[in-house]
Amino acid sequence: MINYAYLIPLFPLIGFFILGVFGKFLKKENIIGFIGNFSVLLSFIITSIIFIEWLIKGYDEPRIVYVLPWISTGEINIYWAYQIDQLSITFSLIVTGVGFLIHLYSIGYMHKDRSFYRFFAYMNLFIFMMLNLVLANSFLLTFLGWEGVGLCSYLLIGFWYDRKFEGTRIEWTGDAANKAFIVNRIGDFGFLIAMFLLFINFQTLNYKELNDIFANTFGTYYNAGLITAITLLLFLGCTGKSAQIPLAVWLPDAMAGPTPVSALIHAATMVTSGIFLVARNATLFSLAPTTMLVIAVIGTLTAFFAATIGVVQNDIKKVLAYSTVSQLGFMFAALGVGAFVAGVFHVMTHAFFKGLLFLGAGSVIHGMHEEQNIKRMGGLRNYMPKTYFTFFIATLSISGIPFFSGFFSKDEILWKLFSSGNLILWIILVFTAFFTAFYMFRLLNLVFFGTERFDKHHIHPHESPKIMTLPLQILAILSAFGGFIGIPYALGLWLGEHPNLIENWLNPVFEDANRIFVLSNSPGISLSHQIHIEEYLLMILSIIVALSGIFLANKFYSDEQWSIPRKLASNFKSLYKTLYHKYYVDEFYFYSIVDPIIFISNKFLWKIFDSQIIDGIVNGSATVTIKISEYLRRMQTGFVQNYALMMFTGIIIIFIWILLSF
Repeated sequence: MINYAYLIPLFPLIGFFILGVFGKFLKKENIIGFIGNFSVLLSFIITSIIFIEWLIKGYDEPRIVYVLPWISTGEINIYWAYQIDQLSITFSLIVTGVGFLIHLYSIGYMHKDRSFYRFFAYMNLFIFMMLNLVLANSFLLTFLGWEGVGLCSYLLIGFWYDRKFEGTRIEWTGDAANKAFIVNRIGDFGFLIAMFLLFINFQTLNYKELNDIFANTFGTYYNAGLITAITLLLFLGCTGKSAQIPLAVWLPDAMAGPTPVSALIHAATMVTSGIFLVARNATLFSLAPTTMLVIAVIGTLTAFFAATIGVVQNDIKKVLAYSTVSQLGFMFAALGVGAFVAGVFHVMTHAFFKGLLFLGAGSVIHGMHEEQNIKRMGGLRNYMPKTYFTFFIATLSISGIPFFSGFFSKDEILWKLFSSGNLILWIILVFTAFFTAFYMFRLLNLVFFGTERFDKHHIHPHESPKIMTLPLQILAILSAFGGFIGIPYALGLWLGEHPNLIENWLNPVFEDANRIFVLSNSPGISLSHQIHIEEYLLMILSIIVALSGIFLANKFYSDEQWSIPRKLASNFKSLYKTLYHKYYVDEFYFYSIVDPIIFISNKFLWKIFDSQIIDGIVNGSATVTIKISEYLRRMQTGFVQNYALMMFTGIIIIFIWILLSF
C-alpha cells in the first residue's frame, strides 16, 4: 500500500477541484460537506493503512514513492516524490485525522454561510498543501507546500473579508490576512536562501541524500560556518510559519478567520510546519550547535512572553492564540536541546487538546451568537454541558495535569531541558507552565462558571448541534488518553524495557542526529534509559506548579474574589498595560518599519520619484516629441516652390561638405 501513498494528498486535491469548479452549482450543503469531508477521510484511511503496514513489516529505511517527473533542465532532474517514514506518517496522521474532525465540525459551524462551498474548497486545498509539505522527499516540494499553506491561510483568514476585526492597526479581516501573508514572506526569504546554499554546495535538495552526506561526514561539517548559516536561515523560515520571536505577531490576528480555520491553522497544520522542518533535518541541525542554542533560547523566550500575554487577554480566541504561540515555544525548546522525539510528541498532543480548545471556543461563540469577550460570558456550563466537559478535559491536558496527554509531552520536554544542563531555560519554562495553567483556568472560570454576565434579552446560550459536539468528544478522548503512547521510562517500568511507544516509533528517524550528539560530546539529551531521582522530583514539581496556577486562577476569578485581579491590574498598571498591548511589539514594528516605509513611499517614492521623475521622463519625452513635431510640421507648407528651395539648399550644403572634405 505504501506505493499508493500519492493518494493521501490526491483525494483532498480532487475535493478542492470539485468544490472549486462545481461548488456553486451544488445547492445542498449536505453534498458540499460530504465531498469536503469524504476526501479528507479517505486520506486518513490510506495513511492509517500505511501506518499499520509499516508496523507489521517493520521497515527500517524510508520508502520513496515517485509520482511524476517535475523539473528537467540540463543535468537537473527533479521528481515529484514522497518520502514515507515514521516522521511523515506521524504528521500525516495528525493532519488528516484532526483535519477531518475539523472539517466535520465545520458543517455545523458554517451552516448557511453564503460561501459554504468556497470554504470547504479552501480547506481541502489547505490539507493538500500541508500533506505535500510533510510527505515531500525534498526541500523543493516541501517549499511548494510551505508556500501553499501560506496562500491558503491568506484565503481562510480573510474568508469573511467584509467583517470588522480589532487588532493593532487592523480594522478588517482582510488586513489580518495581509499581515499573516506579508510576515510569513520574511521567513520564507530565509528558507529560499538556505535552499540556494544547499543546492550550490551539495548539488541536491533531496532529504535522504543530504542526510547521508551529513551523517557520514560529521568531522567535515560539524560547527562549520556554512552549516550554521544554512540552519539559521531555515530557522528564520520556521519563526515565520511557527510564529516565534521575532515573527510571532501575525498568529493572534489570524483569529479574524472562522473558528474552524483557527483550529486547523493552530492545531494540526500550518504552525507545526517549522517543527516538522527542523525535525526532518535533525541531522543537519545537530551539526550546528550554535543554531541549536538559538532555537532553544528563542523557543523558551517565545513560550514565556506569549504565556504572560495570554494572562490578560479577554477575547476567547486570542487567549488560545497566545497559548498556541507559547506551546510552539515549548516544542522548539525541545528541538533546540536535541529532544526531537519530545518535540514531535508535543506536536501530537497539542493537536489533540488545542484542536479541542479551539473547536470548544467555536461552540461557545456559536451558542453565544458571535460573542467572543469572556468578560461577557459566565455560567455557560449550565447551557452547554457537552462543550464545557470537553473543554475542561482539554484545559486539564494543556495545564499538565496527570495523566492527560499534555502532562506526558510537556513533562518530557522539561526533563530533557533540565538534563541537558540548560537550567536557566528550564526555570523559564517552569514559570511558563505556571502561567499556562493560570490563564487556561482563568478562561475556564470566566466562560463556564460564576455569574451570567451576558445580555439575557438578546443572547440565549445553547448547546451546539451533534455534528459539532461529536468532534469535541473524540478529541476529548484523545486529549485524555493520547499521551499514554509516550509514557516515560521512569513511569513505565512495569510495561517493559521500552514503554515509550512514540520514542520507539520515531527513534529510527533521528538515529543519525542522536549519534552526532554522542560523537560531539554534546551536553545535550541523555540517550540512555536510566532512572534518575531528579526525574521524579521534577515531575512532582511540575505537578505542583500546575496546581498552583489552577488554585490561583480559581481564587482570583471566582465571584467572591473579582476584586483581586482588578486590584492587581490597578496596582501594577504599567505591567498590565505592557502585557495587554503584547509588549508593544506590534507598535514597535509599525513605528520602526511600517510607518517609515509608508512615509518614504508616500513622500518620496510616490510624490517625487514616481510622480516627478518617472512620470516626468515619460511625459517629458512625449512633450519633446510634440514640440519637435510642431516645428517639423511647419515645413510641410504644400507649396512646390518651397520644396524646390529646400532641395536646392540641401544640394548646396552637400556640395560644400564634399569640397571641404578634400
